[in-house]
Amino acid sequence: MARSEGILASIVEAIGETPLVELSRLTRGLDGRILAKLEYLNPGFSKKDRIARQIIEDAEAQGALRPGQTVVELTSGNTGTGLAIVCGVKGYPFVAVMSRGNSPERARMMSALGAEVVLVDQLPESRSGQVSGGDLELVEREAQRIVKERNAFRADQFRLEGNARAHYLHTAQEIIRQTNGDFDAFCDFVGSGGSFAGCAAAFKEHNPGIQCFVVEPASAAVLAGKPVTQASHRIQGGGYSMPQLPLLRREHMDGCIQVSDEEAMRMARRLAKEEGIFAGFSSGANVAAALRLLETTRKTVVVLLNDSGLKYLSTDLWE
Repeated sequence: MARSEGILASIVEAIGETPLVELSRLTRGLDGRILAKLEYLNPGFSKKDRIARQIIEDAEAQGALRPGQTVVELTSGNTGTGLAIVCGVKGYPFVAVMSRGNSPERARMMSALGAEVVLVDQLPESRSGQVSGGDLELVEREAQRIVKERNAFRADQFRLEGNARAHYLHTAQEIIRQTNGDFDAFCDFVGSGGSFAGCAAAFKEHNPGIQCFVVEPASAAVLAGKPVTQASHRIQGGGYSMPQLPLLRREHMDGCIQVSDEEAMRMARRLAKEEGIFAGFSSGANVAAALRLLETTRKTVVVLLNDSGLKYLSTDLWE
């Protein structure tokens, strides 16, 4: 039976083409605009659905992923959710390896989507809800062990170009089309660095005058060359105190902006109450950074709202 034009072949086809919304209430009285791309409206409620699809489809095209082969990746929960969706639809068993420091909603969602979830204990000095670079190293070791044990394909978001390619080919092009290319700056909270790398590359190709800023936790701003004062911070999904991120290109970085835990949380709450946008910690960090850019000569700033606030209901983000 022929499929109607408006019917998608699977949920994978619903990834991307997210709306771009002006945050006009948060910027009331200011001389400038913030345009927010609602990435939490992807099927897995985050921007990471994009990279999950790209990494798996690149691996299929390159012959690096065999039919029915197990896929493994470390995750703070969002990439794992995207991979659980894509692998489930395509028929690949998926193992998500995650720190116990991440919110339990993420593990439960991945499990519901068919993933095998392996939780890794944090370092003794770490706090739940605050995943450090050291905690991530423990997760990395476990992921490597499972890959070897099961002869699995590693969907390595920190190293595979599919991460940045997803945002270069799709996210950035959507933004350029939605804005007619008319914006001054882009700022992005960095975890693996893929969304910043892909978007910044595309924006610089379109208009070298668009300035692109990395957003980091104030206590772990290693890309800005600052000392780490507190590796365990509240902004889940990034800020891992990793000075060398393989996907980042320094020539595309026009600067770094530091945001405190309190600023990120306060802005996420304002997004919910004033704009009706229910997003997470890192989205709050991006908007806080964008507001700071509006204090300069930048008049239109684009940000990604990375994931849904539903993923943090067990945390004190929501009072």
